[in-house]
Amino acid sequence: MSKTFPPVDEQLELIQRGVEKIVPENELRQKLEKSRETGTPLRIKYGIDPTGIDMHLGHTVPLRKMRQFQELGHQAVIIIGNYTAMVGDPSGRDDTRARLTAEQVEANAQDYLRQVAKVIDLDAAEIHRNGDWFSKMDFARMLELCSKVTVAQLLNREDFSKRFKAEQAIFLHECLYPLMQGWDSVEIRADIELGGTEQLYTFMLARDLQRDQEMSQQIGIMSPILVGTDGVRRMGKSLGNYIGIADAPYDMAKKFMQLPDDVMRPYFELLTDLPLDQVEEILAGHPKQAKQALAKLVIGEYHSSEEGEAAIARWEQEISGGGLPADIPEVNLEPAQLEDGQMKAVDLLHALGLVASKGESRRLIQQGGAKLGEEKTPMAAIDQLIPIEDGLLVWAGKKRFCRVRLNG
Repeated sequence: MSKTFPPVDEQLELIQRGVEKIVPENELRQKLEKSRETGTPLRIKYGIDPTGIDMHLGHTVPLRKMRQFQELGHQAVIIIGNYTAMVGDPSGRDDTRARLTAEQVEANAQDYLRQVAKVIDLDAAEIHRNGDWFSKMDFARMLELCSKVTVAQLLNREDFSKRFKAEQAIFLHECLYPLMQGWDSVEIRADIELGGTEQLYTFMLARDLQRDQEMSQQIGIMSPILVGTDGVRRMGKSLGNYIGIADAPYDMAKKFMQLPDDVMRPYFELLTDLPLDQVEEILAGHPKQAKQALAKLVIGEYHSSEEGEAAIARWEQEISGGGLPADIPEVNLEPAQLEDGQMKAVDLLHALGLVASKGESRRLIQQGGAKLGEEKTPMAAIDQLIPIEDGLLVWAGKKRFCRVRLNG
């Protein structure tokens, strides 16, 4: 049954939002026009290698683009790379990824799909495992596929080139990865593939393989990398600069409120559907209000709008308004760490893990940011002897605090 699609210009406006590169860009309008004329949805591919990563907001950027295509009436096609995952994606790597077993991959795939369902309409999507076709290939067929790519082409990839020049090992199975990912596009007859700019080589290889099979060639739509809460490095769990979509609403709110001001525009553009003219109006105001608006929108998407409102209201009360936090972490101190039941102020902050160094502790005390008790009495001096009682509340600025628990 043919479908009715919005006008092409309307589709393009939505598709191009928050996109870094479209390759080749001139073919996108042609595909959309043909799709609209024939009532045939475009097939939008996104491949996931289930390596066990908990999904954070950086992962949602291409998935949100897929959801936009769904809303326009096109067909989402998710590739679960159960065979490519056993090879390991070399993109952005300067070493070899550890290989996973088939059992690990399938367990991770189920977990991934539960998370993906928070972003796209999974019930309306096609889901394929690339083992469905690669497991049926004999050695002769794999040799034929390998004949489509030269070693020189592979070494043009930045990751392989870097390792080659550094005389680091490049294993033969890794060289199969881009070829396998490209062949996925042939198998599912992809019209568009979504991903990051580091996937450009593989996207173009897929076009070559499709042309060789005398089929319509896909277009690569590449999203920018979302920087983490530090505003510098790409969002990643290992860097501790991520916001997880499964994080509790209040934990998400606290992280949003700590964002640098200069990342607000890309966060709004990549993580929300708010019209860009409204985004500009928000950004023209106070950064605090902008971060609160952003937090409410994103928390509302992965939890509920009511929880987003409640999380920001709690942040206002506890952090901004100076109220007492509801969930105060507790840190144990041993009696042996104390001298006559006391500890110097400069040592206390460090012993509780509220500062990274005693130098930071000194600066915080001298600037009046180190405080004691629910009444937030400032520490008077770095060598002030603090009587340590069980349950003592210690503050290092507005956002770092804990209660002391005495062992023994």
